[in-house]
Amino acid sequence: MTTLALTPTRILRSEWHKLWTVRSTWIMLTAATVLTLGVGIAMGASYEQDRGEVTGVDPVQFLLFGTQFSQIILAVVAVLFIAGEYGTGMIRSTMVAVPRRLPVLWSKAGVVTAVVFTATLATFLVTFTAGQLFLDGTDKELSLTEPGVLGTLLGSAAGLTALALIGLGLGALLRSVPGGITAFIGGVTVLPEVLRMFPYDVMDSAAKYFPGRAAEGLMTLQDSSDYGATGPALLALALWTAAILGAAGLLLERRDV
Repeated sequence: MTTLALTPTRILRSEWHKLWTVRSTWIMLTAATVLTLGVGIAMGASYEQDRGEVTGVDPVQFLLFGTQFSQIILAVVAVLFIAGEYGTGMIRSTMVAVPRRLPVLWSKAGVVTAVVFTATLATFLVTFTAGQLFLDGTDKELSLTEPGVLGTLLGSAAGLTALALIGLGLGALLRSVPGGITAFIGGVTVLPEVLRMFPYDVMDSAAKYFPGRAAEGLMTLQDSSDYGATGPALLALALWTAAILGAAGLLLERRDV
């Protein structure tokens, strides 16, 4: 009988298969795409230049407003991808098949990165193009060929990918779907806003580099005092992602399944 060697490619292929054989993956990725696209088109179609409350909003961020919802959906996909295995007990079979454990986490991270970045970038390109059809002649009129626009869309996709990876890390750390989702919503979306409520500049400055605010800042074409600069924001996201996934990997090796 021939025994197949355990290789990174085979582990990656196995995790890819796991993700796409779960019905919730298809449902939630579709929901994230439809929400982002639908909200973007609605924002473009309903925009009136004389309405002062949205005139100052960044033109790219304006059309990507639906990511406020889709970022949570994508994080849920990532949390389910690993914490769901603890809930069903499948994780035991996974770790028996891959005794070294860490390749499982890195393979899951690779799959999440490929799926989320590709899906969000494609969605953003379509959303931006569709939304701009309604903004011709307004102060928010832009084209993909204008300086910085494509880079902002790429940065936006990278930001949501990092948030999904943080969701994956939280799912691995907490081994619980409700716990991972709650930690993501509380730590990524709520905590930065709470910090900004304090009347201290240092709190406001720190909040800019929390994952949710950093990712949101990457969606802006124009510089804004509400967000950190693009370079530091990308670095902050990378460090947050590396720290959470690193902690998840360390505990994965040390804890019993």
